[in-house]
Amino acid sequence: MGIFTGVTKNTGSSEARKFSSDYGQLLVDGEIIEVGFIVLRDTLLFTNKRLILVDIQGISGKQIEYVSIPYGNITKFSVQTGESFDLNAELKLWIGSDTIPLEKHFNKDINIYEVQKVLAAHVLR
Repeated sequence: MGIFTGVTKNTGSSEARKFSSDYGQLLVDGEIIEVGFIVLRDTLLFTNKRLILVDIQGISGKQIEYVSIPYGNITKFSVQTGESFDLNAELKLWIGSDTIPLEKHFNKDINIYEVQKVLAAHVLR
């Protein structure tokens, strides 16, 4: 349960090398992982071209779904902060013409404002 906010251009960062090592096979030529957020068993990767959701499934965690979302397909998004008794935050993404958003829940270890800032920087270009 952590956060990685380094840029992969800084090859001295161990977190950057780990994300690139673990998920480099998902990237196309010229694509780099800019920032990643680890949420329980799942990971959100913000690249210079798209958002990749890494969804670990099943009890063993051996089944993994990779969801690739080009930033241009995100039509709107929202973040909801947790309250003092409910520290979980939530991110909702509306993709294309879908009326039901894709939802991701975050624990208190992730700064939802940082996630929103990175997402806004890409979507609002």
